[in-house]
Amino acid sequence: MAISVVMPALELTQETGKLVSWRKKEGEAVTKGETLLEVETDKAVVEVEALADGFLAGVKAQEGDVIPVGRTIAWIVDQGEAPPQDESPTAAAPISAAKIAHPEAVQAVSSGVEPPGAKARTSPKARRLAGELNVNLDSVKGSGPGGEILASDIESAAQSQTQTAAANPSSAQQQLESLTAIGRLMAERTTQSWTTVPHFFLAREVDATALNAAREKFAASAGGTSGVKITHTDLLTALVARVLLQHPRLNASYTPAGIQLHSEVNIAIAIAVNDGVIAAVIPHAHTASLAEIATQRQELAQRAKAGKSRTQDLTGATFTISNLGMFQIDSFTAIIPPPQAGILAVGAIADRVVAVDGKPAVRSMLTITLSSDHRVVDGAHGALFLNDLVQAIAEPQKYLG
Repeated sequence: MAISVVMPALELTQETGKLVSWRKKEGEAVTKGETLLEVETDKAVVEVEALADGFLAGVKAQEGDVIPVGRTIAWIVDQGEAPPQDESPTAAAPISAAKIAHPEAVQAVSSGVEPPGAKARTSPKARRLAGELNVNLDSVKGSGPGGEILASDIESAAQSQTQTAAANPSSAQQQLESLTAIGRLMAERTTQSWTTVPHFFLAREVDATALNAAREKFAASAGGTSGVKITHTDLLTALVARVLLQHPRLNASYTPAGIQLHSEVNIAIAIAVNDGVIAAVIPHAHTASLAEIATQRQELAQRAKAGKSRTQDLTGATFTISNLGMFQIDSFTAIIPPPQAGILAVGAIADRVVAVDGKPAVRSMLTITLSSDHRVVDGAHGALFLNDLVQAIAEPQKYLG
């Protein structure tokens, strides 16, 4: 039975994907789980795996084509089986990257002509982008079916405005810097989260003396066997994952039908890349050993910074940790990445004078700040989670062995 290979939706707001490369040729054998093709999204180049065993046939897209999400681009068939015919005789063809004037503003193929005097439809994403990029919808000509204005049309119009301003410096007092694809995506996601998710924040100061000692101990043992570098982020990932098991509301998602509780703890770690941040996921962090977490975190960071993240690297997170301690930031609040219910912001560990048994003493202190979705988590839930996490940081050996 033929299995369709479609352009995957790797991001919530993704409309198209660029086919970077085929790892298999027409007629070659394919094994379920092996990399079949590479797709470029606004965020990264992602490896897409084959969903079944068979042979690659009926390839409809070439490397460099930009294809709408959900479009069939090939088939995996049994030996001797012919691929099905096109899904629809009116389906729009892929767009060749060579025909795109602005790679960051992909134009979709129009399947109709807007009637004279009719007001063009505008996709929800395009309307939102128009507000964010200060683009007048009346000045934009849509390239979608029936003249519909797409997000790519807004991006193209915004880029044209930027180029016009740059060519006429007298008309603008300030220089405009064009947003990169990742920059635009971050702007969309953070705006969507901040305007639709009711955030609230809880902060705690933690004595990190035991955490420092645990890092030295585990770093020595791990370095001697596998050469893996243990970081504070690795320790916190392991501790947070284990504490989340006791607080399922923090490892949940809001849905219109109710609150979805996740049985697994998949921790996303914010990783800085060129022009943005990628949240790479460590699956089953609640059962992974510290060495496994450190190894995965290192591999995820290497792929993210090289622009070679895989599909599973970026999906399935149930909670996020963002650590800016290495940048000497004392504390900060982070914006929740939907559909997660929480994100933990971690500051720098620094020596401070604190009261110990009623007397001043110098301790290595750490500030952690929890951002929570108030539709899922209330103040008491968040406070109890932080209480248990603080206890885990004070006794990491108890949780990690």
